[in-house]
Amino acid sequence: MTSNREIHLARRPEGWPTEDTFRLVETDVPTPGPGQIVVRNQYVSVDPYMRGRMNDVKSYVPPFALDAPLDGAAVGEVVASESPDISVGDTVLHGLGWREYALLDANRARTVDASIAPASAYLSVLGMPGLTAYAGLLEVAALKPGETVFVSAAAGSVGSLVGQIAKLKGAGRVIGSAGSAAKVERLRALGFDAAFDYHDGSVRDSLRTAAPDGIDVYFDNVGGDHLEAAISAMNLHGRVAICGMIAQYNATEPPAAPRNLALVIGKRLTLRGFLVNDHNDVRATFVQDVAGWLREGKLSYDETVVDGIENAPAAFLGLLRGENLGKMLVRV
Repeated sequence: MTSNREIHLARRPEGWPTEDTFRLVETDVPTPGPGQIVVRNQYVSVDPYMRGRMNDVKSYVPPFALDAPLDGAAVGEVVASESPDISVGDTVLHGLGWREYALLDANRARTVDASIAPASAYLSVLGMPGLTAYAGLLEVAALKPGETVFVSAAAGSVGSLVGQIAKLKGAGRVIGSAGSAAKVERLRALGFDAAFDYHDGSVRDSLRTAAPDGIDVYFDNVGGDHLEAAISAMNLHGRVAICGMIAQYNATEPPAAPRNLALVIGKRLTLRGFLVNDHNDVRATFVQDVAGWLREGKLSYDETVVDGIENAPAAFLGLLRGENLGKMLVRV
């Protein structure tokens, strides 16, 4: 193969991205220099945080450049190597997705064992979503046995794992919100004690019904009315691990909620945002625990797979609309 296809950012969206936000570009397959490798990507990840990188604003990660390939987590096979540390045929995890072939320095890739789990798992349960769920629940929110946990976007790649890990770590009750009846049923099958479709009524009323005695931990992937409802339902000394706020990623006006932040004072709540890369110190423990749970059949994960790099924009837009169950991936 001498042809390489990439997805470039064609323009910065205002509000919701559209198909013409992106451009499919054909280039040559790159040739590695000293210390470099070329990876034939097998799966690339699309993630909600990427929407923020489409804006030209200062953030914790640089914005995507116009008329250049987007990037993100990917896993694939090394097809050329000029590094003594990584060989042709190795499966590696790296950060140059949204393209068929990636050229990168070998020290920017991590070899993974595709005999332990499918390669795609290193973008989901054994990758960033899994570590986000694990560290956010156990390190940031400091879950204690017997506590009640509420998870928003609970059928997504992170939320579905948060709920299961909470049960495995002794939570007394786990509640999830999702965007369809089918997703609610999936949450119940995963062991959530209660689940509701946030389209069926106010989140505050649905949460009150599901957690009449209040909640102790809220894992926030949504923000907005979900965060407001969680604050109202919080017990004294409750903790909120704020992972994402997808409800406002495409908003052009300031969010209307939460309007009840004064409750944080009297309830002595802790609201803490976090980034997964702050918790690499627990990666070894995370891998050990999760690999064990997978091996024992105690942990399940879902993937929604879209075929073809040309369909990566559609997969990303579908992710923002909530069309995925579990991790949204593009099979290259």
